[in-house]
Amino acid sequence: MRFAWHAAVFTVFSVLVLGFATSHPRAETAACAPGQVFLRGDWGQARFSVDLALSAEERARGLMFVEKMPASRGMLFVYPRPGPASFWMKNTLIPLDMIFLDTTGTVRHVHHRAKPGDLTPIDGGDGILAVLEINGGLAKSLGIVPGSQMRHPAFAGGPAAWPC
Repeated sequence: MRFAWHAAVFTVFSVLVLGFATSHPRAETAACAPGQVFLRGDWGQARFSVDLALSAEERARGLMFVEKMPASRGMLFVYPRPGPASFWMKNTLIPLDMIFLDTTGTVRHVHHRAKPGDLTPIDGGDGILAVLEINGGLAKSLGIVPGSQMRHPAFAGGPAAWPC
């Protein structure tokens, strides 16, 4: 009986603390960091730890020569201004999903399972500010589709769909 009471108190306490953490403004800001992205949609939510590709050199190298990547990791390519985005898989050793985002952090296009080593251009469209690369097959299994939203500091300069 005593265990049940402690479990009930712990459950109520956990709900209160978690409710505070997700609704308190400071908690929202703390969760928004350069090394992680959050995605949400009708399918639910996902979080990835990311390496950033901000410079032209970092974007050109991308995930080349990476032999394996944990499911919770990815690379976020951020451009200085929105424009057309096109990728290829030169020297890339693992299949990747490419998620193309506009200035609001809204997914505009998802390219599933890009083939390692393929030099065929992968067009993400125009008005793209960022591209998230994750392991091939994850976008489909999670349900990430156009219209999904990303939360990350890269979208703080404009009217973000999911602000930090």
